[in-house]
Amino acid sequence: MASERAADRRDQAVRAAVEQGLLGEAQPVAALLDVAGIRSCAAALRAAFAAVTDAPVLHAFAVKAAPLVPVLALLHAEGIGAEVASPGELALARAAGVEPGRTVLDSPAKTPAELREALALGIAVNADNPQELARIDALIASAPSRSPLGLRVNPQVGGGAIGALSTATATSKFGVALRDEGARDWVVRAYLDRPWLTRLHTHSGSQGVPLSLMAQGIQVLYELAEEINTAAGRQQIDTLDIGGGLPVNFTSDEQSPAFADYARLLKERVPGVLDGRYGLVTEFGRSLLAKHGTVLARVEYAKTAGSRPIAVTHAGVQVATRTVYDPASWPLRIAAYDPKGSPKAGPAVPQDIAGPACFAGDLLAENRPLPLLEQGDVIAALDTGAYCFSNHYGYNSLPRPGIYGFVTGAETADGTAVRFATVRSPQSLAEIVAESGGAHPDALLTP
Repeated sequence: MASERAADRRDQAVRAAVEQGLLGEAQPVAALLDVAGIRSCAAALRAAFAAVTDAPVLHAFAVKAAPLVPVLALLHAEGIGAEVASPGELALARAAGVEPGRTVLDSPAKTPAELREALALGIAVNADNPQELARIDALIASAPSRSPLGLRVNPQVGGGAIGALSTATATSKFGVALRDEGARDWVVRAYLDRPWLTRLHTHSGSQGVPLSLMAQGIQVLYELAEEINTAAGRQQIDTLDIGGGLPVNFTSDEQSPAFADYARLLKERVPGVLDGRYGLVTEFGRSLLAKHGTVLARVEYAKTAGSRPIAVTHAGVQVATRTVYDPASWPLRIAAYDPKGSPKAGPAVPQDIAGPACFAGDLLAENRPLPLLEQGDVIAALDTGAYCFSNHYGYNSLPRPGIYGFVTGAETADGTAVRFATVRSPQSLAEIVAESGGAHPDALLTP
């Protein structure tokens, strides 16, 4: 099955990373991306929606989940566009070759310069609030744009298990809160006054949000679109941007829930969204990448404290920030390998997997049953392809790890060979100094 094949590819890649020196004394932490897994996931997303609608669908990858140019280029080659939320993310998408027509700009704090650039390029823009819409009014009055334009609304259907990630709560900072007094009437009037507003956007999903609640948010979006089109006497809104936020299973190699599960649920709960009258935009991020990334780290020391074994590694808060600060919401699976990169055998022993940062809570896992780790062994933090090694946290000036995409079975008949491609080189000490003001050492000294 697919999960078993993914686990086998991962084991091959870990062994090859050690053999080829991507992980070792000089580079004690490295990150791997399974290219075949990413391609398969992109294909599954496209197929899931093709099975339920004949309408045009733009699948735009949420760049924040993995802001890496080679990743965006790979997804682009697989038919996936880009959803960007900053000038930096837009620059990355453009460097990867993603066309403006396959790019969507979302952000709650767009500057006039960001809006001006997007409108000049013809990038789709979802306005977040009335003040931003007023800015767009002025910009298109001075320089007409071919950008598809819409408005983000908050359906206020409730949050999920992780409050900080829930975007559809009563007080979320995103979009126009539809249930607030007068808000719905204002939205309808905003569209009637602006014939060029042709899209409507919401994003109700996130990690910890059940599919049923996501579908409820899309139901609210659809009903609002129908209300606006009825009031306009025509189909003014022709595209619904339904966001992303499909949760990820962090307990096994299974890709669940699947994109097909979500698409079928929408077909059941909100059939009008998929009946062909509306074009669609999706903005999935974590669900496309998480299962296909692995962070590797050498065990620098093995020690005990309070009789509990502790494996001190080089992977911690700098690569798994959310796990370290909120382990209950973001638990990571850990796999154990020997110094040669082969899966480690032995009885499971509860132990801590510690990172290198100088605070006690820098733990990838606490009291986790694993084969007893020893100095020189390798740990693998699984499901880290999104929001981990590509979203670095610079505590202790720890360097960004090298990131390597891999394919297996490329060179030998028995399928054991692994070929790596550098996605991002390991950060050097000189680069750390440079980004930390190294060019201006005397800037604060008294003349």
